[in-house]
Amino acid sequence: MREPACKVPVPPIVKGGWRRCRLDEQSEREFLEFVAARTHVLFRMAYALTGHQQSAEDLLQSALATCALRWRQINGHPEPYVRKVMYHEQVSWWRRRRRYTELSMAQVPDRMVAHDPSHDAALKLTLHRALARLGARQRAVLVLRYLEDLSEGEVARIMGCSESTVGSQASRALARLRQLAPELRELLTAEEVTG
Repeated sequence: MREPACKVPVPPIVKGGWRRCRLDEQSEREFLEFVAARTHVLFRMAYALTGHQQSAEDLLQSALATCALRWRQINGHPEPYVRKVMYHEQVSWWRRRRRYTELSMAQVPDRMVAHDPSHDAALKLTLHRALARLGARQRAVLVLRYLEDLSEGEVARIMGCSESTVGSQASRALARLRQLAPELRELLTAEEVTG
């Protein structure tokens, strides 16, 4: 399964609703530069959290709109703040829809055919299905820790918990993945996860 291209529209607040935000020209420029520079990276995290392109676009747009309203209060590095907003938004969505049943689309998206051996494609599908069966916190820990390559401390700050909780959640999530999909064992070796 190939990661889709990011097609996140610029948040409505960016298109002209700045009067509501009361951002000065410098803050507006900084925000737009941040959006232009980091959207692709943030989209990758949103896609990993949601598992669907359209949901990832919605999540990222919502998080950026929220951050635009608070841009002047965000000091220093805004990316960790945006990641935290995305995580909390996604948890709220998970709580609202206890069970995700279907994804409606106006039309079936075209997929670019790339060289992808069937074994790799099957592993990706298996991993995707297994991740979908994990709990929200365990999935978020795996996404932040291993896909985004954040330290346990950074993940703990984003999720609002202790580092030991992150470690135990990651350990339990990996054990659950091994149980749900034994064919992923080759991907979940200690050398690949830690190194």
